[in-house]
Amino acid sequence: MTYRAPISDILLALNHGAGLQAAVKAGHYGDFDGDIAAAVLEEAGKFAGDVLAPLNRVGDEHGIKLADNKVTTAPGWPDAYQRWAAAGWNAVSGPEAFGGQGLPLAINAACTEIWSASNIAFGLCPLLTLSAIEALDAHGSEGLKKIYLEKLVSGEWTGTMQLTEPQAGSDVGALRTRAERAPDGSYRIKGTKIFITYGDHDMTDNIVHFVLARLPDAPAGTKGISLFLIPKFLVNADGSLGARNDIYPSGVEHKLGMHASPTCTMTMGDHGGAIGYLIGEENKGMLCMFTMMNQARLGVGLEGVGIADRAYQQALAFAQERRQGRAVGKKGDGLDPIIVHPDVKRMLLQMRSMTAAARSICYATAVALDISVRAKDAKVRADAAARGALLTPIAKAFSTDIGNEVTYLGVQIHGGMGFIEETGAAQHYRDARITSIYEGTNGIQSIDLVTRKLAANGGASVWALLDELGGIVKQVEASNDPAFGTTGTKLRDALGSLERASKWLLECVASAPNDALAGATPYLRLFGSTLGGCMLAGEALAAKNSGEAGGDPQRYVTVARFFAENITVQAGSLEKTVTDSAEAVNGADAVLLG
Repeated sequence: MTYRAPISDILLALNHGAGLQAAVKAGHYGDFDGDIAAAVLEEAGKFAGDVLAPLNRVGDEHGIKLADNKVTTAPGWPDAYQRWAAAGWNAVSGPEAFGGQGLPLAINAACTEIWSASNIAFGLCPLLTLSAIEALDAHGSEGLKKIYLEKLVSGEWTGTMQLTEPQAGSDVGALRTRAERAPDGSYRIKGTKIFITYGDHDMTDNIVHFVLARLPDAPAGTKGISLFLIPKFLVNADGSLGARNDIYPSGVEHKLGMHASPTCTMTMGDHGGAIGYLIGEENKGMLCMFTMMNQARLGVGLEGVGIADRAYQQALAFAQERRQGRAVGKKGDGLDPIIVHPDVKRMLLQMRSMTAAARSICYATAVALDISVRAKDAKVRADAAARGALLTPIAKAFSTDIGNEVTYLGVQIHGGMGFIEETGAAQHYRDARITSIYEGTNGIQSIDLVTRKLAANGGASVWALLDELGGIVKQVEASNDPAFGTTGTKLRDALGSLERASKWLLECVASAPNDALAGATPYLRLFGSTLGGCMLAGEALAAKNSGEAGGDPQRYVTVARFFAENITVQAGSLEKTVTDSAEAVNGADAVLLG
C-alpha cells in the first residue's frame, strides 16, 4: 500500500484550524514566510512516499537483532536514515546557531505526521532526538552544547530519553539508577533502564543518551533526581569519537507492534560506570526532563494522527476495489465495490473526520508553543504558553486514542482480510497500540489535564478557548448553509456540556479530588471531541471562503458535519459520565478487591 501525504488537508488544518496564518499576520512569527510551508511539506511527502513507506512492511517483518551488545536494524534502514538526515529533515526546527533551519515547530509537526504515517517505527527515532535537542538547548552548559548540539541537530547523532526502570514505570521518583561525582566534574552512572526506544542501533555512529539518576545525598522522590548526558562513545577534544562508554543494550523487547523500532534494556556500570555529564542542576532533573517529555508528548500525538491517516488511506483504497454485494436498488449483474454500502461509508467518514480533528488539535498545540517563544509581547507569550500547556495532554491522549480507534476500523473495513497480515491493516492496528501508553499513559494525561492544566489561573485558559470556539459556532450558524445540517446546534450543545463539566471539576479538584480523578478520562474525551468538532467547522468555513482547499471545499463541510453529528454529539453523555459516575467508581472496592 503506497502513501500520499494529504497536503491540502494538512495546510488547511495548519493555516486555519491551528491559526498559523493568523499568527503570521499578527507578527508572532517574525519574518517567517508562511508560503514556504507548502513547499516544505510537498518535499517531505515525496521523501516519505518514495523512501520511507516502502520500508514500513520490511521493518515489521524483519524487526531488529541484538548480538554482541549491538543492535542491527532492518535492511535498508541505515541507508534511509542517512538520506533523511542528509536532506536536512532532522534540522527543520533546530536552532540556527547550531546548524538548524529555525523553522516553526508547527511546520515540523506536520512533517512528524508525515514521517509517522509513512513509517511510524522509523519516525520514532528522530522524534526522540528532537526532544533531546530541546532539553540540551534549554538546560545544557555551553560546553556540552558545543560538543553535542550541532551533531544532534543535523541528525548525525541521535538521542534517547531514559526514565523507566523495572520498579519505576510512571512513578519516576522510585528510580534506583545511581550517579556518583567524579573528581574531574563528570559523573559515573550505574543502573538499568528498560523500554528505551532506539537505545541502540546501527543508523548513526554515536547515540546521546539522556538518563535520569539519583546522587547519593539526593532527597527522596522526584525532588532528588538529576539528568545526565551519557554518550555511547566518548568524544575527544577534536570532536572525533573516542572510547566506548559503559552503557550497553543488554536485551531487546519482543513487542506487539513497532517491530522495527528497537526497545532496549540498557545497562550501565558493568565496567566501572558510564561517564555522564550533568544537564542543568543537581536534583533538578525532572524540570529538564519535562522539557523533553512535553515535546515528545506532542510528537506521540502526531504519531496517532499519522498512523490513523495511513490506515484511512489504505481502507479507502480497499473499499474502492473490494467487490461484495450490491448497492440497494441496483439491478443487473455483477458485484459492487463495498464503498457503496452506507455502513462502509460511515466507517470511512468516521476514520477521516476523527483523523482530521486530531490533526488540528496537534497543530494548534504546536502553534501555541511557537507563539510562546516567538511573539514579541510578553503577555502574548504567556497566554500562548498556557494554551500550549492546556492542549498538550489533549493532543497526546485524544490523538492516540483516535489512532487506535481508526486503525481498528481499518481492520474492520478489510473484513477477514484485515485479520491477515499480508494486507498490512493489522500492522497499523498493532503499531498504534503503544502510542496511548508511552510518554505518559493517556490516563496520566487526563489527570494532568484535570489537576494541573484546567485549574491553572482559575481556569482562565479554558474559558478563553471556549470563547474562541463559541465564535466559530456563531459563524457556522450565521452561514445558513444547509450542508452543515445540525452542526451548529450540536457544537453549541457540546460547548455547554464542556463548560459545565469544567466548572464541576474545578470545584471537585479542591473539595473531592477522587471524584475529579474518576471523571478525568471522559472529561479529556469531552474536551477533545468538542474542540475537534469546532476546529473542523472553522476549517470548513475557511475552505469555503478562502478557496485554499485544493478542490471542492464542500468535502470539508461534510467532514465537519459528520464529526459534529456522530462524535461531538456524544458530549452530553460524556458530561453525565464526568459528573454522575464518581460515586460508582470510588465505591467499587468491594467489587474489584473483594
